[in-house]
Amino acid sequence: MQAWRVHRNGEPGEVMRLEETGRPVPGEGQVLLEVLAANVNFPDALLCRGQYQVRPPLPFTPGVEICGRTADGRRVLATPALPHGGFAEYTLADAAALLPAPDGLDDAEAAALHIGYQTGWFGLHRRAHLKSGETLLVHAAAGGVGSAAVQLGKAAGATVIGVVGGPEKAKAAAELGCDLVIDRHTEDIVAAVKEATGGRGADVVYDPVGGDAYAKSVKCVAFEGRVIVVGFASGVVPAPALNHALLKNYSVLGLHWGLYNTKDPAAVRACHDELTRLAAEGVVRPLVSERVGLAGAAAAVQRVADGASTGRITVLPRGAAR
Repeated sequence: MQAWRVHRNGEPGEVMRLEETGRPVPGEGQVLLEVLAANVNFPDALLCRGQYQVRPPLPFTPGVEICGRTADGRRVLATPALPHGGFAEYTLADAAALLPAPDGLDDAEAAALHIGYQTGWFGLHRRAHLKSGETLLVHAAAGGVGSAAVQLGKAAGATVIGVVGGPEKAKAAAELGCDLVIDRHTEDIVAAVKEATGGRGADVVYDPVGGDAYAKSVKCVAFEGRVIVVGFASGVVPAPALNHALLKNYSVLGLHWGLYNTKDPAAVRACHDELTRLAAEGVVRPLVSERVGLAGAAAAVQRVADGASTGRITVLPRGAAR
């Protein structure tokens, strides 16, 4: 089979190599899956750089979420078992963690209704307890993770303010349903949020960016607001000033969705059932901006690493790119 492999750490476009290799052999509790669609995520870039919290042995295949097909023909969602990631024709996954792919979504959309939406749902509901009528501020609102949070925030009845970088992403965020879109390149985030909320600030902040985004968030978070720390796409891990949190009465909440797979797998399945229902009702639908063939995977990961993508880019190992 063909698979992208990384033999040394570095930028995805430089270190990912498409190779002919044997199909991976399932270990105990694992299942071999034919990859129908593999979404590109920022962690794929971090894996290539050797900066992710999980460091698989070299060489490895990146690709952390897929829609795949089992030997008996079932269409499922899975997080591949590294070092055998999803940017390949076949991959491995833990049999106990497979989730049924929603019928109403194509392979690319189904693959995207997984990590990003699970992260959004657990962040907004399990950690921040977002309530109808509250104001939600979402950074990188047109990205794969941010776009899911926007849709889930609207589904929960929140007023959603999206922060993006550039007019193309601003257009995408508006189409996703943001009540207000702030272009960080040309607008003052803090001033815009305070003006939109009558000086109160955002009740919940969803931050997959870190760095300057976090610094601005705590300047415009509301009394008893909640800042959900999802990731650090900016490459800068902020150092929260706890005296500031004390003075303004806000909470900083960490979220590592992967922990729920081991700590509370039943909650992951319950969340998937809820996401499947929302997708069936048309309340949420993953934003897949581009579908590429297997040969385009390395370039796609590099675009995501560079922040040059909107929504999800999906690799279709056996399908035509469009």
